[in-house]
Amino acid sequence: MADGKNDLKRESGVNIQRSGNGIWRENFKQAIVIIRSHKMRSGLLIVGVAIGVTTVLAIVTVMSGLGKRVQQDILSVNKPYLIVSRFDPFAGSQDRRDLLRRKKLTSYDADAIEKECSTVDKVDLQIDSQGRMSVLRYANERTNLIQIVGASHNFGVMFSFSIEKGRFFTKFEQDHRARIIVLGYGPAKDLFPHRDPIGKMIKIDTHRYKVVGTMESRENIMGSISDNYAIVPYTIYEKDRSTKWDDYSIAVTISDQFTLEEGTEEVTALLRKRRGVKPGEENNFYVTTSESFKEMLGNITRYIGLVLVVISSIGLMVGGIGVMNIMLISVTERTREIGIRMAMGARKNDILQQFLIEAATLTGAGGIIGIILGLFAARGVAALIHFPYSVPIIWIIIAFAFSTSIGLIFGLYPANKAAKMDPIVALRAE
Repeated sequence: MADGKNDLKRESGVNIQRSGNGIWRENFKQAIVIIRSHKMRSGLLIVGVAIGVTTVLAIVTVMSGLGKRVQQDILSVNKPYLIVSRFDPFAGSQDRRDLLRRKKLTSYDADAIEKECSTVDKVDLQIDSQGRMSVLRYANERTNLIQIVGASHNFGVMFSFSIEKGRFFTKFEQDHRARIIVLGYGPAKDLFPHRDPIGKMIKIDTHRYKVVGTMESRENIMGSISDNYAIVPYTIYEKDRSTKWDDYSIAVTISDQFTLEEGTEEVTALLRKRRGVKPGEENNFYVTTSESFKEMLGNITRYIGLVLVVISSIGLMVGGIGVMNIMLISVTERTREIGIRMAMGARKNDILQQFLIEAATLTGAGGIIGIILGLFAARGVAALIHFPYSVPIIWIIIAFAFSTSIGLIFGLYPANKAAKMDPIVALRAE
């Protein structure tokens, strides 16, 4: 009798069920044995799941790096800051006809903020040319259409633009409407590919400007487009280039000893007074904080990433269908083994647990491989397109949990089918 039982144990390939943690360990060992016994079938399934996890994790990691890169390139300020404009820059396609009737911001507003607000560190007045572009010329050289920015002398200090040659213009030059210009990296290379640009006179329309400095390449997410600009003092911009369509905005950085909220309140109170806004009336200007910009940019990259993750997760769903097919085949092939286990005292829950662990082990192995490959792929992409390499740890946990869940969900039907077998019928199977 004992020899017969030993024969049954050898035929089933498993030991008698233990209780507690021993059952989990035994089922996991059994899953490894089955995977090794069917290397080709199991390997293809693991590869399929790994590809799905690799894609998802690579997309999430790259999108996380993209979010940081966008903030670095677009925000470009080391301190908390405010942007004051006539209307909400995030308002989209709302009807702005009433808003455009508002009184424009002026250099006097910028001066008042700098002198009267104790929370303010530096102030920069910029002229928005509404997308108007110009061509710069020097001798026989010319640029493509680029943007000419009218700004204050604080522009070069407040924003993360680095000087390559020469210098930025001074407050004295700004106040005296000097026709000087600081070239972005693009126009500097177009006009002066083999010579020093400092001190040269370039032509914009009918006016001539002296080059006092050039900017380094920003290696921006926008590519070379982000280097195609030139900066002149807003005072000479008003004299040479201003039109009635131009608008003004004021950038304000907040001193270290004050919070962004304190700075916003003080600037808002001053402008309400200067612009004659009565108590209870809405502001006839709009203050946007750096935190608002960060939130907006974060939402954009987050939603784009979510869409990409959902699309790439379809591959994991396909892998889940593969799990179901393979587990159904496995149940059919191991019908006699299931009958022997039941005859040895295994309960339905034991059989169910065995096949679920086997399915989860398959997809979990694919998940681990996919995580490793996804991190390597993301690092390679980040290095190639110069994005920060940002690894969201929570998504590594989610990727592994999701891959394992795929095995549990899609392995449930085959496991349940195995658990409901009649042991007498199963023992008769060949």
